[in-house]
Amino acid sequence: MSITIDTNLIYLQNRLNLSAEKLEMYQGKTIEEVLEAETAAGNPLAVELANELLTDVNLLIEIFKLADPNNKFIILMNMNEQQLEEFLPLMEHNDLVQGLMYFTQDKLLKMLEEVPPEQLVKTVFQLFSQEEVIQLMPEKQLNKLLTSHELDKNKVLEHLKSIPPEYIAQMIESVTGKECQEEDHLNMIKQISKFNPLQYKEALTSMQTTQKQQLTLALTKENPELYQLFDARAYTNMINNQKQKPELVKAMTVLEDEEIIKMLGELPNDLMSIVITQLDTEVFAEHLMKKNPEIIADLIVT
Repeated sequence: MSITIDTNLIYLQNRLNLSAEKLEMYQGKTIEEVLEAETAAGNPLAVELANELLTDVNLLIEIFKLADPNNKFIILMNMNEQQLEEFLPLMEHNDLVQGLMYFTQDKLLKMLEEVPPEQLVKTVFQLFSQEEVIQLMPEKQLNKLLTSHELDKNKVLEHLKSIPPEYIAQMIESVTGKECQEEDHLNMIKQISKFNPLQYKEALTSMQTTQKQQLTLALTKENPELYQLFDARAYTNMINNQKQKPELVKAMTVLEDEEIIKMLGELPNDLMSIVITQLDTEVFAEHLMKKNPEIIADLIVT
């Protein structure tokens, strides 16, 4: 491996007290060659500098101009995927999020389907209100939630009281196949409560869409965790149809670092390297010194 970056010759001149003539002579030389020549010439500052190069973070930053993202990038491009991924947990949250812009929207949505349901829902609510989510949710998904075993039947029956009687009557008629003779609202709900499980599900799924949305919204407002019962694909389809990538990435700021880092790990090495150049320079240098001393050694001799 060979890494060539723009080193700080002016710093070397000042640190080693080099004359302009010597600086000219050392043009194109490696740091190692300069230090060897100055050590042989009896310059004690060269010995001191050589000892510090592998231990002094600020010196490393100064000599190799690590504040320059281009120099960071050149170094990173000489690392393998595992070495690169070790930098990601060191990054600030917002810089990690910005790295998601290097994915296509399709890829982002596919990865979003794999995050824990509660984080997916949090992302969705950065983009839509509860009312919008229910309105845009396919009816098949509403049916799934309303007939879920995780839904408290008593809660459903309680919220049915807010549905106009004529719609409750239609629910009963869809199951019995006969005109509903009952006129009292509460008695109709009581009749639904006595349906067997199959009839009960049929009654709920037979509701008109608007009323089904009203009931679902009431239930989810009371218990927001119910939003996790909708399929991840239903959410990503909704996002894909209504939002653009910049809006999506901005919403994904609510994801935990662990999930974002997992996503960024799918970037090719060149793009992952670009993302990592945003890492704080001192943190970058410290990690380089601690985990990749062979890279520093190569910088010195190249």
